[in-house]
Amino acid sequence: MTLTELRYIVAVARERHFGRAAEACFVSQPTLSVAIKKLEEELDVKIFERGSTEVTMTALGEAIVRQAQQVIEQAAAIKEIAQRGKDPLAGPLRLGIIYTIGPYLLPELVRHAIEQSPQMPLVLQENFTVKLLDMLRTGELDCAIMAEPFPDAGLAVAPLYDEPFMVAVPKAHALAKRKSISSQELKQETMLLLGTGHCFRDQVLEVCPEFARFSSDAEGIRKSFEGSSLETIKHMVASGMGVTVVPRLSVPREAQPHLKFIPFEAPVPTRRVVLAWRRSFTRYEAIAALRNAVHACELRGVTRLRE
Repeated sequence: MTLTELRYIVAVARERHFGRAAEACFVSQPTLSVAIKKLEEELDVKIFERGSTEVTMTALGEAIVRQAQQVIEQAAAIKEIAQRGKDPLAGPLRLGIIYTIGPYLLPELVRHAIEQSPQMPLVLQENFTVKLLDMLRTGELDCAIMAEPFPDAGLAVAPLYDEPFMVAVPKAHALAKRKSISSQELKQETMLLLGTGHCFRDQVLEVCPEFARFSSDAEGIRKSFEGSSLETIKHMVASGMGVTVVPRLSVPREAQPHLKFIPFEAPVPTRRVVLAWRRSFTRYEAIAALRNAVHACELRGVTRLRE
């Protein structure tokens, strides 16, 4: 039994697919499959049920995978302890970040991280919140920048900033002349939303709950459309397809020829952006350095939070 084999079964359990798990582990599918088969034979148990479309765990397999996750985490902790004894800032820091924060924070964050801690390169992973939480649990990530709320995973969490939402409308839209907009005024508009899986979609639906009920009926096709990214949705708004809600950091510095960004009336909806990491992660100085790099960013229009 090896750590590599344990990482393989954890990856398959997370992805529910041998091919995707192999890609995540940067190996070929035959290599991963042979290693897992070898482990099952060594333990004399069946960890996975192989279906035509999805892989599921056996009852015993679930317990084995949970234990494998703990072993992987403890092995990583040994390396972290050894590293901390030398230089806690030396070596890569594996940072996850959600899709609706990454494009707007990372350019400046990476620059400040290089300036302040050049010996600590950032290995970046952009993904959905649920996937980043899984990768934190299994030790594939050291820390992640996400928006609250998210399921309690026994993680340590430090607040970074509170970010207000704004409304994006076409330049020729009647609302474009307004200095502020209430969420009630969006009820009659065609709302453009991010697709399922984005936590920001859920946060927008909290602001405008009337659009949630349109997700499965014919009227919903008229009242709301989905996009794969905030930038795609902004282009759809610019073309006149509807309006949307965006986080403040996604608003461009320069005026846009076909878009207008308008603040909400009080109370302004916001999201809290935090840095989360495993409590067993011992490179405390690396976490502090990353937070300092975030706070060195300009972060226009948000409220910085410091403990």
